[in-house]
Amino acid sequence: MERLSESDHAKVSAAIAAAERASDGEIVAVATDLSDSYHDVALHWAVLVLIATLAIFAAAPALLQWWFDLFLGGWRPEPTLGELLLLLLVLAVAKFTVALLLLKSMPLRLALTPAATKTRRVRRRAIATFKAGAERRTIGRTGILIYLSMGEHRAEIVGDEAITRVTTPETWGEAMAALLVEVKAGRPVDGIVAAVERVGAVLREHFPRSSTDTNEIPDKLIEL
Repeated sequence: MERLSESDHAKVSAAIAAAERASDGEIVAVATDLSDSYHDVALHWAVLVLIATLAIFAAAPALLQWWFDLFLGGWRPEPTLGELLLLLLVLAVAKFTVALLLLKSMPLRLALTPAATKTRRVRRRAIATFKAGAERRTIGRTGILIYLSMGEHRAEIVGDEAITRVTTPETWGEAMAALLVEVKAGRPVDGIVAAVERVGAVLREHFPRSSTDTNEIPDKLIEL
């Protein structure tokens, strides 16, 4: 994700300020390129390639003889068992290494990462971000995080304890849908603004603004 412009930040800040004017809630918006590097996924696929290579040669040992003839058949027509096993090791390690190098490409790594894994990693990062930047930072425990992870096309909404007592994950379905529709259309800022507006409506319903309300968390978009 390209860094957002000052006008983009101003647009989100204005939306947060407007949403908070009618409630005691405090909204934090965070956007990031990726929530995880997924290096372990690359390793898992490379190991799978290595195992598949061993399995193929175990099922069709004649292929190993063919590879030996291709490389060394001109001067060693009859390989020993040790030479065949050494060749098998070389081929398996070579395929493992090539797979690992190919999976240095983040688009490929993301494409091969299971959807459930992406969802878990984004959720974990969102919770960690919330704990670091919003949890228990308001007197009434009314902080809420809107977290967007662009690479995975996933978002999370995490609320402080007072909010979770009166809402369920389904409460935020409309906000999540509005956010992701705009993200998939290439308009992440519009998506964040739409989510802020809908989150603000929920906060207004459950935590209408009181006379003692103050702005406890800055109204801004944070890029990680």
